[in-house]
Amino acid sequence: MILEKTKSGLLKMFPEPEPVETAVEETSEEDEKKNASKEPRKNGVVERDYSVHGYHLDAQVSPEQLLEAVAILDDLEFFIESITGVDWIKEDQLEVVYDFSRYDFDTCRVVIRTRINRAAPVVPTITGLYAGANWHERETHEFFGIKFEGHPHLIPLLLPEDADFHPLLKDFKA
Repeated sequence: MILEKTKSGLLKMFPEPEPVETAVEETSEEDEKKNASKEPRKNGVVERDYSVHGYHLDAQVSPEQLLEAVAILDDLEFFIESITGVDWIKEDQLEVVYDFSRYDFDTCRVVIRTRINRAAPVVPTITGLYAGANWHERETHEFFGIKFEGHPHLIPLLLPEDADFHPLLKDFKA
């Protein structure tokens, strides 16, 4: 039940695309994997097999939609598990990945992803909705250089205070 409520709430963020008549192509799972690695996934919600992926819903949102998506999960009483980054160096992008869960009578795990330009890695903070995101955002800022705009205290958490490097970026040289 919570899965359907969550999926419905997140899908409202994405208007129905205009129908386009195209020829139907048969593609194998292998072809889909090859195509998926060529360009970033479009924004939207994908239902996943929990036994394979470890989560039920995977939502790709723009940075402008992030707070709306997180507010939907907050209203449905999800809690934040973690926040991390991914460096897509070939695409010149960084991705922020948010993991949310509910462990009551109806288990549901949701991943929210947003991609940003590597040269200007800024997303809004979610600490106004989830105070527990504070340390996760600080750690992600340290290791990937992603700035969480509006964060109340974006100072180093684990690295030395004078660190001017981000060790989890793929072009980092030790």
